[in-house]
Amino acid sequence: MSKIFKFKNDVDTDQILASQYLLLPNIDEMKGHAFESLDETFAQQVKPGDIIVAGENFGCGSSREQAPSVLKALGVKAIIAGSFARIFYRNAINIGLPVLVSADLADNVQAGDEAEVDLGNGTVTVGDRSFTCTKLPEYMQTILNAGGLIAFLNKDD
Repeated sequence: MSKIFKFKNDVDTDQILASQYLLLPNIDEMKGHAFESLDETFAQQVKPGDIIVAGENFGCGSSREQAPSVLKALGVKAIIAGSFARIFYRNAINIGLPVLVSADLADNVQAGDEAEVDLGNGTVTVGDRSFTCTKLPEYMQTILNAGGLIAFLNKDD
């Protein structure tokens, strides 16, 4: 089971990772500052396998790849939102972080709820309720399973 960390609408990349932390030498050092302006304890509380649930327009703002990268480095299993900024969505897939769209999940769960995510079927189960998400096309699932686009392209089959 995955613990839900919940955020509002219009979470921008500066809120995911403030620009001053881009000066740090690597993602490992940056990840401790994820969501610092919205939840200063997030990076210490999130555990591998936890998920982020948010409202509309998640990841708006700049096109920096470090925003989804720090979340993946912290072990976030997936981000499920009402909608995503397109560049954030592509960056997440490119680095191997699953992003799913669900019209009603954010309105029906609370931070701290336990959820089970089924990427293959595009569902999230919270308690006795099941929510439908976008089911990622097979080629995107292949990229995610490979660990991201670069890993996929570098695979020797």
